[in-house]
Amino acid sequence: MDHGTDPGHAHDHSHEHDHGRTATHSLATDPACALAHGEIDPAAERRTLLAVFASPVARYLLHFARDLGYQTVLVDPEPAGVTPDDKAHADAVTVSIGPDVIDHTTDVVVTDHDRPELGLMLRDALDHPARWIGVMGSMRHTAPHIAALRDLGVSEQNIARVHRPIGLNIGSRTPPEIAVATLAGLLAERSGRPGGFAF
Repeated sequence: MDHGTDPGHAHDHSHEHDHGRTATHSLATDPACALAHGEIDPAAERRTLLAVFASPVARYLLHFARDLGYQTVLVDPEPAGVTPDDKAHADAVTVSIGPDVIDHTTDVVVTDHDRPELGLMLRDALDHPARWIGVMGSMRHTAPHIAALRDLGVSEQNIARVHRPIGLNIGSRTPPEIAVATLAGLLAERSGRPGGFAF
């Protein structure tokens, strides 16, 4: 049979063509859809992710955060322990938290609550107008940052600015899963959304 003269085939191609026009028209008239399809660039929004302490989770945080439009900073007071892999996705690497790397657009994530410098790093972050500050850690364990900050004379009001636990509750266990949960939580919080499955 000559498919070129088959009316059924002709109808199918016409339907596909119309569907293509409809999809293109939808993208052109719905900015949210066009943005999701990469047809238009997102509005510029300054945002910085500051990962404290070199760790496997910090590597993934910095990696994924770059794709989300963050400026990425790694802070570790022990530079000898920072590897090339740790630095690979950081726009800046520094040994301390100061006004050169933190401002009101900055989200601070402390990725290791067992480091002895925990209190000092958090105190320095709290001395600046960071947008958000959080410490990784399971709710099954005590929050060591509270005692560390009290020992340094930090006020209870400032201690309360530190979030723990952090990220969305998705059952994350591995470093990349923890990074995804953390960043998803930050994006939800920035957008004023609950971050769950209910819409």
